[in-house]
Amino acid sequence: MTAIKHALQRDIFTPNDERLLSIVNVCKAGKKKRNCFLCATVTTERPVQVNVVKVKKSDKGDFYKRQTAWALRDLAVVDAKDAVKENPEFDLHFDKVYKWVASSTVEKNTFISCIWKLNQRYLRKKIDFINVSSQLLEESVPSGENQSVAGGDEEAVDEYQELNAREEQDIEIMMEGCEYAISNAEAFAEKLSRELQVLDGANIQSIMASEKQVNILMKLLDEALKEVDQIELKLSSYEEMLQSVKEQMDQISESNHLIHLSNTNNVKLLSEIEFLVNHMDLAKGHIKALQEGDLTSSRGIEACTNAADALLQCMNVALRPGHDMLHAVKQQQQRFSDLREQFARRLASHLNSVFVQQGHDQSSTLAQHSVELTLPNHHPFHRDLLRYAKLMEWLKNTDYGKYEGLTKNYIWMDYLSQLYEREIKDFFEVAKIKMTGTTREGKKFGLHGSSGKLTGSTSSLNKLSVQSSGNRRSQSSSLLDMGNMSASDLDVADRTKFDKIFEQVLSELEPLCLAEQDFISKFFKLQQHQSISGTTTNEAEEMDGGTLSRSYTSGAPQTISSEKDMIRQMMTKIFRCIEPELNNLIALGDKIDSFNSLYMLVKMSHHVWTAQNVDPASFLSTTLGNVLVTVKRNFDKCISNQMKQMDEVKISKKSKVGILPFVAEFEEFAALAESIFKNAERRGDLDKAYIKLIRAVFVSVEKVANESQKTPRDVVMMENFHHIFATLSRLKISCLEAEKKEAKQKYTDHLQSYVIYSLGQPLEKLNHFFEGVEARVAQGIREEEVSYQLAFNKQELRKVIKEYPGKEVKKGLDNLYKKVDKHLCEEENLLQVVWHSMQDEFIRQYKHFEGLIARCYPGSGITMEFTIQDILDYCSSIAQSH
Repeated sequence: MTAIKHALQRDIFTPNDERLLSIVNVCKAGKKKRNCFLCATVTTERPVQVNVVKVKKSDKGDFYKRQTAWALRDLAVVDAKDAVKENPEFDLHFDKVYKWVASSTVEKNTFISCIWKLNQRYLRKKIDFINVSSQLLEESVPSGENQSVAGGDEEAVDEYQELNAREEQDIEIMMEGCEYAISNAEAFAEKLSRELQVLDGANIQSIMASEKQVNILMKLLDEALKEVDQIELKLSSYEEMLQSVKEQMDQISESNHLIHLSNTNNVKLLSEIEFLVNHMDLAKGHIKALQEGDLTSSRGIEACTNAADALLQCMNVALRPGHDMLHAVKQQQQRFSDLREQFARRLASHLNSVFVQQGHDQSSTLAQHSVELTLPNHHPFHRDLLRYAKLMEWLKNTDYGKYEGLTKNYIWMDYLSQLYEREIKDFFEVAKIKMTGTTREGKKFGLHGSSGKLTGSTSSLNKLSVQSSGNRRSQSSSLLDMGNMSASDLDVADRTKFDKIFEQVLSELEPLCLAEQDFISKFFKLQQHQSISGTTTNEAEEMDGGTLSRSYTSGAPQTISSEKDMIRQMMTKIFRCIEPELNNLIALGDKIDSFNSLYMLVKMSHHVWTAQNVDPASFLSTTLGNVLVTVKRNFDKCISNQMKQMDEVKISKKSKVGILPFVAEFEEFAALAESIFKNAERRGDLDKAYIKLIRAVFVSVEKVANESQKTPRDVVMMENFHHIFATLSRLKISCLEAEKKEAKQKYTDHLQSYVIYSLGQPLEKLNHFFEGVEARVAQGIREEEVSYQLAFNKQELRKVIKEYPGKEVKKGLDNLYKKVDKHLCEEENLLQVVWHSMQDEFIRQYKHFEGLIARCYPGSGITMEFTIQDILDYCSSIAQSH
């Protein structure tokens, strides 16, 4: 084993700068016995690295090779299997468990002991040694000179210390002094031994000489101790003298402390008196202003404001502990309370008088606005009252009861609310008169008296039987009634006029409400703006009427502040008539022309969007949002009525259909809507309406086409879908691109179907003849052999061809042209298109017959009595003659 160890050290570990400390001959447990060696090694360089290496003998020779190496720090458990009985098996737990069988128990114990020593010396980590004899581990503890690792090799490594620079220098000097040190080591060693003996003798003599010096030192120490005793006696006498001085100084210090405490108390008392005088003393001028100040002039209001602020500061001063127990302080506080109560009562009484007076003054200016579509300006009234804004803030902070009473008086006094109600109702009366033209005409729409309310009931839609005719103008006159009045009864100028009036109404109401809300916020010192995530107008597009109403009514989140709530309540009380008046105006506009709902939806949506950008929870935003719901319902009702009228349309059984009324009506609606909704916020509503209407138009066109008796179904479908396609192409409505393609496809399909149906078989006998020829070919007869069939020989073919001379063909085409002309209407101008398609279809059939003759009767020289050029000439002359 020693020879193997030296061989492994020389061949494997020395080249890698490693030292082999222990070796064990092992084989894997439970497998074929293939021996290998487990080696415990350390590196020669620092820091020392400890490894367990598996070495295996090569199959090709007698040399050994390094197979696997594990770092000792990765070893978790060493299992010796049995701590009592001798057992060569043991396990090493690295990344997995490796089971080994040693060649002898002694080798196994030696290897495990070495592992334990290396762990203790280099790693100090927790490696579990289980089933290992405690005696084995105790024997491994280093002691005295027998300390060794694997035969003492490791001790030699650890005890070896390199020479420092000075030691190297001394050795070199010593070796230079002995030239024969290298050549004659024994002489050099003998010389060193003699010098060592000399040094030992010198050391002994030095020790003996130092005994006298020690005795002298002991005498000196005894003398020093005596001196220390004398010094201690002197210090004791000094301490007794200083003790009496200390008592006198303590008395002086206590006297000084009392003097300092007295001075401090006097300074603090002066500071407290100055604090009370400076902070709780109200100037006589302020007291006079609070008691007798003029609340009508700007100077008097300013003086009262300054006095009120000074009083508030005196009352709100933060008293220090104990101040409230002073009699003078209590008296001053009571005086301040009396002044506050007296001034608050006087201020509230004065402002109530101002409210009443302003209401009377402004009511006298209503007459000049009664004939104009404008609302009176309340700015002078607001400007006069805003002079009291700071006093209102003072009242809010000092006497909230009187402040709350003023807010209620402002909105519940009949003067102000009735004033606004008269102004707004007169304003809407003027707007309704301008919409209907005159008061007399207004009565036709249910306008009575100055209230301007709609008293007439909404009439039900008249069901008209639309008479079909070939004239577009006569069809337009019979369009379905759109909400008591046909949309064609009002021209563009009337709708534009309505749009301007409605816009002016909203433009007048908006600044009126915003100005009043801003005044209330400033005058009553209420917080007006805050971050609110309310429902937007675009979100409302996806809601039905009820949900939309709730979203605009709620406006603000559930945690809305009480001040925001108070502003809304005050605005609702003051302008309670705006919403019903707007609803009446909207009902009138819808009654005049249901298409007005388009204008109103766009205008109202824009104003709601603008109001929500300013304050989503404001009264104006909420009110306009509620009215927008009504407008949206009217718009939906307009669309529903058009769809209902399409479903109820009836056609004449005696005249041709032409362009259906609801198709023309859809064109008019789409053109109007595109002009109104250009860049509008509510474009999504219109797109949804387009989808509903166009689908209803498609369904109704097919229904009418199926019911038509005078006009062929394909003609009704072709003309109307061509008109729809032309309309959508002209207007370029992006949401109807799919419907435009569908309309074009339906038009093309029914044009082709009508052409084939109308053209039929212009050469009927010839067509039957060639159908028989194609049947023979389909049965397997070759095309060139068909002429030998008795019923399809050349003589029969010539006989059939002679029956269709050019004159007869032209006569048949002329009759066909007249027939098509009777079916088609003049408005769509599709006659030439249809005639050109028939010409192409006829030429196609002609070419088909020529091809069959060329293939089945080759070399016969048989041709038709007319040519393709003849067909073109016939069709051209027929079209020109008509």
